[in-house]
Amino acid sequence: MGLSPLLRPTSFDALPGWTDDDPAEAFAAFRRSALQETVKPYKTGSLGIDRDAFAPSYELARNTPSLDSSASRRFFEAHFIPHRVEPNDRARGFVTGFYEPEVEARRERGGRFVVPLYARPDDLVDVDDANRPSGFDPYFAFGRRSGQGIVEYFDREAIVRGALQGRGLEIAWLESKVDAFFVQVQGAARLIFPDGVRRVTYAAKTGHRFNGPGRRLADLGEIPLADVTMQSIRQWFRDHPDRIDEILWHNRSYVFFREASVDDPSLGPIAAAKVPLTPGRSVAVDRLLHTFGTPFYIDAPDLGAFGGASFRRLMIAQDTGSAIVGSARGDLFAGSGDAAGEIAGVVRADADFFALVPRALAGR
Repeated sequence: MGLSPLLRPTSFDALPGWTDDDPAEAFAAFRRSALQETVKPYKTGSLGIDRDAFAPSYELARNTPSLDSSASRRFFEAHFIPHRVEPNDRARGFVTGFYEPEVEARRERGGRFVVPLYARPDDLVDVDDANRPSGFDPYFAFGRRSGQGIVEYFDREAIVRGALQGRGLEIAWLESKVDAFFVQVQGAARLIFPDGVRRVTYAAKTGHRFNGPGRRLADLGEIPLADVTMQSIRQWFRDHPDRIDEILWHNRSYVFFREASVDDPSLGPIAAAKVPLTPGRSVAVDRLLHTFGTPFYIDAPDLGAFGGASFRRLMIAQDTGSAIVGSARGDLFAGSGDAAGEIAGVVRADADFFALVPRALAGR
């Protein structure tokens, strides 16, 4: 497999702000992927950045506990050649942000804690070409085991109305259905219990298409599309508590969770690439196109949410998401807690993407 024509070689000198960035944390994130790759190799994305070509850089990273800023920059320059990623679905690349919420929770339902987070149900089955029933929507990667074979799983409205009650699937109880929804959107959360902090991370979903409340509110004329942020959506829900279900049920997708510990408070949850996310250095990409572990230099000159007048950073591809589709599309991990949420909630910016391609592949 050769490199896609969407990847066009350039030079490090051509990357805006390359020498101003401090890539030491990016190297640490890259090293985590290098260590994980020995456990289960990543799949090569369709743009042709072959996972096997990372072998020399992964080997050196695994044997190098840390590097300072200058040494990290030399490491990436020695092993990679930047390639501009041409968008395949829009005029320019685009970035959004995500984070790990921190939410007060209880183990048992009671008082103001009445909204459940569910574990994966035992009748939810993975669906692929081997077991997909005739006529079953090819989008669905999950279904429900029934007496008639595999059928669509219960959607959000059915679950909220009680389709899973009485099955002992509740991991925790939250106060707000809006908080629970955004935990599902982010795919993880730190739950603050009276006796300590635990983490929930993505386990599965119903399979239905994701239809975000922001787009729905914009289509209804409630919030101008240009003003849609997590903060503006939350404010609309506070102003219209009687319409929360109406808007949220439009999104039929529903996410299930599993519990995990918080081993390193400075890092985020373990995501799709099976490594903990690094705030400000991990990016979610289209996993069908890209290869996890790939470094991306992202130039978003109008994005100041992370501090500074612009966003120009080396990031590592370590997650994905159903809304992250396209060659030059990324979701930037901002960290955990309310401060990170304030950052992630307003990230919507055009950006240029540069994939760092292993030198062994460059020119193919």
